[in-house]
This record gives sequence, structure tokens and C-alpha cells, in this order.
Amino acid sequence: MSTLRDLAEEHTRLRPADIDHLHRIAGDWQLLSDLSFADLLLWVPVDGDGAFLCVAQVRPTTAPTAYLDDQVGRIVGGPEVAHLEVAHRQGRIWREGDPVWYGDVPARHEAIPVRLRTTDGEAGEVIAVVGRDTNLSTARTPSQLELNYLTTADDLAQMIADGTFPPPRHPGETTSAPRVGDGLVRLDAGGKVTYASPNAQSAYRRLGYASHLVGEDLAALHRRLASDPLEGTDAANGILAALRGEAPPRREIDARGATMLTRALPLMPAGVPIGALVLVRDITEVRRRDRALITKDATIREIHHRVKNNLQTVAALLRLQARRVSMPEARIALEESVRRVASIALVHETLSMSSDEAVEFDGIVDRVASAATEVAATEATVGMRREGSFGVLPAEVATSLVMVLNELLLNAVEHGFPPPAEPADPTGPGTSAPAEPDGAGLAGPEAVGPARSAAGAEGPEGTGPVAPEVVVSAHRFRKMLHVSVTDNGRGLPPDFDAERGGNLGLQIVRALVTGELRGTIELRDGAKGGTEATLVVPLVRNESRSAG
Repeated sequence: MSTLRDLAEEHTRLRPADIDHLHRIAGDWQLLSDLSFADLLLWVPVDGDGAFLCVAQVRPTTAPTAYLDDQVGRIVGGPEVAHLEVAHRQGRIWREGDPVWYGDVPARHEAIPVRLRTTDGEAGEVIAVVGRDTNLSTARTPSQLELNYLTTADDLAQMIADGTFPPPRHPGETTSAPRVGDGLVRLDAGGKVTYASPNAQSAYRRLGYASHLVGEDLAALHRRLASDPLEGTDAANGILAALRGEAPPRREIDARGATMLTRALPLMPAGVPIGALVLVRDITEVRRRDRALITKDATIREIHHRVKNNLQTVAALLRLQARRVSMPEARIALEESVRRVASIALVHETLSMSSDEAVEFDGIVDRVASAATEVAATEATVGMRREGSFGVLPAEVATSLVMVLNELLLNAVEHGFPPPAEPADPTGPGTSAPAEPDGAGLAGPEAVGPARSAAGAEGPEGTGPVAPEVVVSAHRFRKMLHVSVTDNGRGLPPDFDAERGGNLGLQIVRALVTGELRGTIELRDGAKGGTEATLVVPLVRNESRSAG
């Protein structure tokens, strides 16, 4: 289904400002639909042929719909849109005419012209028409609530025709609450309550006001009820602003342990202030849950902070122990453990500063890559580069993935680019023979052939060696994360076994990828030399937070 903007741009000559105004109407017209007990359809004239195109539709929550089928995208002309043509051409609300039938459903047509006011505040030309179509199959004698709803709906419809509804939206505000069914209060020009719906009366009763609202000065009542005098003054000033024709931001009132959200709208049909419409909603339980979530989030962040501190302490102890060990193999093993613990600490450090159990992973990868080049035991200057984006990952994926990348990056830097004078010796550079063989490049220096220089792989003929580089790339496709770590070093040995070969680091990588991450990993020679490790990690189990 095409969007309002797509349909308008394809079939009309409406300006961007006109389309933005139609978007504002469609974002706030559930209020008018509920007050009218009617479907609202937004029609725009189609260029050149006298037809109208429906670009948006909303159904009432207070009455049955007049349309079982969606009307968006439908183009109609001829007698069927005569009422729309009158409203568009004459710029007035059209209410005359007999009921029409849609299958077995009788409906009453109305048409409301839509104007966008000019920059100097004057009523502009008609840019669209709102069709208000009421299902008459359940028509009955209206109650007092319904009469007040319909009267208020007529005032708002006139304001649409004047170009004064909807009011400008304040930054950060949404249109989700409060709604008509939550509670409605109508005020006269002096700020006195002329009608309060039963739900509105109940909301004020929870704030401690037991009397009937009709006849009360609502602004003064807000001042008396609010536990915080400043909050009460703000709520009262919002009511007074609406009575002056302004559109104040929504306010909350706290009293006796209850919380109520209020939204005040000016009523100005034909530009004359006649009062205000105040929508209220009891949000006591919502705010209670919000406070509980804030407390929970703060606790979780504190836990991550303490885990990070503990991991850093463990890393520091391992580092001290490594300095006291005389055996080179033991010192290397301890230093590798320090780096592994530090990489996990990075994830918990990021989580301790986040309000969600998810992390922006690109920054973590960049820090791990930088650390790999600083601590790797190699004389070569290896460049690090990241292509693509990992995006936001859940904590359980990020913790395992950062260890995997840490191992792959360290192997690529340390074993893919040995010192220039290093012989082709499987025991590794500058150390005594390790307890177990390593592999080459990303796999470690296991039984390699002729070693390449620390400058990296040879470039095209006549250009000499290229600069040593490791590239980490990532992209998402069909809820899978695809990652590759590629170096341009000396590559894998001819007899390397991708399933069983490699050092302890590669064994950790395979265990994490196939176990914790439920993914796959493949080690192979790069297309242009060097070594390439590719990972595929599913993200379906955390779709709501990590799907790209």
C-alpha cells in the first residue's frame, strides 16, 4: 500500500507544504472520527479529470465503520464525488443530501474542505477534502454524551475548513494519548466546565475531587488538586492558553498518588474562541510501571558496571602474574587471557552506559581492532579497517562475538605478518617451541611454506609489496549477520585442516561461533592472497531489537 505522500506526489500537484499539512491532519484526526462516530476519508483532486483520490482513511473506535474495505488508493469521479466537488470548489462544509448505500450499509455523506493557512495567517486555498461518512444502521436517539461529542466534532470540522486544526505539534509529542474514550471535558469561553464524560469524572475522582465537574473553573481546580504547586500552575496555564486560542503542550497532574495526563485544545470555529476541549487520561499505572522500569534499568546498568570492574581486576591480576613468570610460553598464555578478559569487559562497559540490553557494536569492534595492533607481538605496522556496520546487537550476541573477533584479529596481526628476518619455522617468532602448533595468518604459523615479509603480500608486478592490512567487514541480510576478517599476509599453509587445525584461540573461536552464536565459520585463503575468515550469525532470536 502506497503512503499518503507517495499517492499525492504521483497523482497531484500539491506542494510539499500542502502534503505536510495533510500528514498532520491524518496524524490527529482519530479525535474527530471518534467524536463524529464516523469514518473519515482524505480526498485529493486528481489532475485534469475531475476525479478524487483517497490518500488516507481512519475508522471510529466509538461506532461501527461505514466501509468494510479500505478505500486508500481508490480514484472515483462523476456523481459519486459531487459532494466532494462542492466542498472543494465552494470552500464550505457540505451536509445536504440523502443517505447512500454501501452494500447493505446506509451511510450519511458530509464533506469538509481542507485549507492550509498562509504564512501571514490568512485562510489559504482548499487543497483537499475530508469525507465524513456515518454508518446509519445503528442510528438511535443520541444521549447527552453523544450530543456533546457531535457538537464538539462540528466545531473541529469547521476549524479544519478554516485551516486552524490540527494545532502545531510540540517536539517529542505523539498522538497516542489521551483519546476521546479516556475522558472528555468541554469548557465555555470563561473556562467553566459545561460537560464532563463519565470517564473524565472518574479520572478527577482519583485525584481527590469527588464533586461533579460541571460548573467548575477547571484551571482553578487544577491548581487546587496538584500535589506540586508548580505542576498545578503549569496545568492551569495550559487551560488558559487553550481558551486564548493557543495549543499548549500536554501536562501531567499528580495528586494523592494518582497521575492524570491532560491535553487542552482550543475551540475556534470561524476564528471565534468559544471555549476549549480538554482530553484527560488516568495514567497512574503507566507511570508506576515506568518508575519500576527505570529502577530496573538502573540496577542492570550498575550490575554491568560492577562486572566490568571485576573483569578489569581479573585482567590486572593476570597481567601482574605474567610479569612474574619466567617461562615464555606461560607468559604468552597469560597475556592472551588478559586480552580475552579485556574484550569481554568492553561489552559490559558499553552496556553499563546503555538503557537497553543491546550495544552499538561498531565502536567496540574499532576499539578491539586498535588494541590488537598495539599489543600484537609483531614488528610490522599493520593497518586496520572496518567496512560496513554491525549495528545494534543484543548483549548475549555481542559478548561472544567480541571474543571471536578479538581472537581472529590478534591471529591475523601476529601470525599473518611475521618479522622480516623470521625463518619459516613452525615454532613461532622469537620464542621457544610452543606446546602445540599454531596456524598461519588468521590460523597461526602452523607448518607454513616460504614466509612472506612483514610488508604484506606482493602487489602487482613492478609495484612491490603492499602495506600490511586487516579488514573487518559486516553486513546484514535476511536476519543474518555476515562478518569477514581478511588479511593480506602470508596465508594458510597447504596442509592446513580447517576443522582441527589452529591454536587454542581458533578452538575458542569455533566453540563460540558454533555453540553460543549458533552460526558457522570458514577459514580459507583470500582471493588476493592472505587469509580470510567468514562468519554467519543468525539474529532471529533477537529480532525485535537487532533486526536490520
